[in-house]
Amino acid sequence: MSPTVELQVGRRTIEVKRAEKELFPQDGITKADLAEHYRRVAPRMLPELRGRPLMLERMPDGIDGDRFYQKEVSDYFPDWIQRATMAKEGGKVTHVVCEDAATLVYLAGQACITPHRWLSRADRPRCPDRLVFDLDPPGDDFEPVRSAAHQLRELLEELDLPSGLMTTGSRGLHVVVPLNRRDDADDVLAFARAAAETLAARHDKELTAEPRKDARKGRLYLDVARNGYAQTVVAPFAVRSRPGAPVAVPLGWDELDTPGLTARRWTVADLGDRLDKDPWVGLARHARGVSAAARRLERLQAQ
Repeated sequence: MSPTVELQVGRRTIEVKRAEKELFPQDGITKADLAEHYRRVAPRMLPELRGRPLMLERMPDGIDGDRFYQKEVSDYFPDWIQRATMAKEGGKVTHVVCEDAATLVYLAGQACITPHRWLSRADRPRCPDRLVFDLDPPGDDFEPVRSAAHQLRELLEELDLPSGLMTTGSRGLHVVVPLNRRDDADDVLAFARAAAETLAARHDKELTAEPRKDARKGRLYLDVARNGYAQTVVAPFAVRSRPGAPVAVPLGWDELDTPGLTARRWTVADLGDRLDKDPWVGLARHARGVSAAARRLERLQAQ
């Protein structure tokens, strides 16, 4: 069995057991490497996690083994990790809430490769402060993703909605709209669907809002389902369970047409200067509600 490594994270000492276990065997990336990544990115990642229930994507035997998605916090998780109990259909579930770097590193030690976050915070769980459009291409060609992002930004500007951009570390991009927490998740989801359908109608040969794969016919899917209550999305700077250990990274809109950009451009081993720049700085200060945007969208649809 691999040795245990102790990492000092703030005031806490985190034990990472089986630290030399290779979670990404093709790349030689170990559990210790994963924990160090999350310790390194914590200053940038924590503002996007604090106060939010998490779903943990855990792979104890690495990305070639089985995975499971955990919502209910384990009994053995230490008491100092924050928790939040949320309503679900037929009951309740108590989630991890990541308030500090020590929690991030502890979760990595539990082989949580990817933390997925709610779009709302636990104090007002039905009032999201983010809306996310997931640009899901039919294949690995990234050019349709660039094109769809530009088209979506144009529509959002018509609706007076600010937006940010993020690589997913998987295949596409997320377009993120900051919200002012005044709208219910059901209303946010309904608006997101209407916006996606409007954009798909404008570019019907390239885009679709059809959730059924057999109806997409090679078009990029504008996925808005993650905006429903208790749904989750990948967090900025989270690692994805793919060869190469790609990382989800916030982008500036001026970077969208950069040559060589793909959804998996940055990895655990190659973040470059991404921690030194914050393209989302100030984005939350421009948060909007969806009610006014929905009225603008109705007027556009009527034209």
